[in-house]
Amino acid sequence: MTRTPPSAVEMLLAAELARCGLTATPHQFERWRGQRWLAPAAQWTDPATGSLRPEIVHRASWLAALSRAGRSISWIGWTFWAIDDTPQTAQRLRQAVAETLQLPLRRAGITLDRIPHGDSDTAFAARQELAGRLLDGRRAIGRDLDGTLRAHPAAAGLALPAPRSVSNPFDKALVQVGARLLIGGMDDVSPEELTEAWKSVWSGPPDQLDRIGAAHIAADTAGLDLRAHSPLADGLRGLLRAVETAEERRLCAAVRACTKASGTLAELLLKHADSEPVILARLMDDVMWDQWVRVGGVAPAGRLGEAAIALSTVQYLVVPGWAEDLHRYQALMDTLRPAPEPEHGDATVCDGPASGAGPGE
Repeated sequence: MTRTPPSAVEMLLAAELARCGLTATPHQFERWRGQRWLAPAAQWTDPATGSLRPEIVHRASWLAALSRAGRSISWIGWTFWAIDDTPQTAQRLRQAVAETLQLPLRRAGITLDRIPHGDSDTAFAARQELAGRLLDGRRAIGRDLDGTLRAHPAAAGLALPAPRSVSNPFDKALVQVGARLLIGGMDDVSPEELTEAWKSVWSGPPDQLDRIGAAHIAADTAGLDLRAHSPLADGLRGLLRAVETAEERRLCAAVRACTKASGTLAELLLKHADSEPVILARLMDDVMWDQWVRVGGVAPAGRLGEAAIALSTVQYLVVPGWAEDLHRYQALMDTLRPAPEPEHGDATVCDGPASGAGPGE
């Protein structure tokens, strides 16, 4: 197929990226525009001067730096959609997050419409069988991020905050319960089963689980069902409902916050925590270490990272106070980042992933 010759503005952007040490072709620009990662070419220049807008060069530099033949840019593409915050990009976000949440079911050959409703013994047994299929072939994770990161500072004699939660949030006992919750919701797991699963790997204060149990008993006495307010009260159906019904701007705000936080966390852990171990101590000394970092804050490129961002997005949307806690933790992480190097010339428009700045910064 004969391609349309590159336009003058496309050649101008390619030359600007080359000046930044990056390579991109007009064909790539066309693909990025098709994905709604890059604005239409008519919006690339300043009407008053005819020069390329710095934010276009900045966006294109990120895309050029991230693009590799045969590889997806993963959840960074979600970041661009969330930053642009249009009805079209919000719809792409909604679809991407919903598809990611359903990926474990698709891999197990399960669809939502095959999960039976109701409290009959037959329906319950069928849901248990489907939950078991979710775990078939799953590799057990023997040690979690918290334990791995504690080893080096402990050897160096740095005092770290004591553990406050389970020793491994991906322990087999918790994952088995989690699969049942995902398929059938809170009604399929008794309070006793849930408590026993947590107790089997609990490493926090011994009396904390007792206090949680007492709170549930007190709520039951008052006629309240705290389990009904859990994000997993209706299993995966409830998580999907939260994404599908979220207002567009709220959804984009959630993904912006979650991707920015994960990017900042990765920068701190990969670039600075070893040389400045006090950073790790500060990160651990916050409830968000257990509520977010250990269970989805780290988001590598690929399916695993997309799952982490999707789960964080759902928590942002549905868990009371979680969004505010994430923004507070972001502020803490920002204070732990070293001051940026002084800018020289036009370096800001060439900034890509190597600079440490996020796509929207």
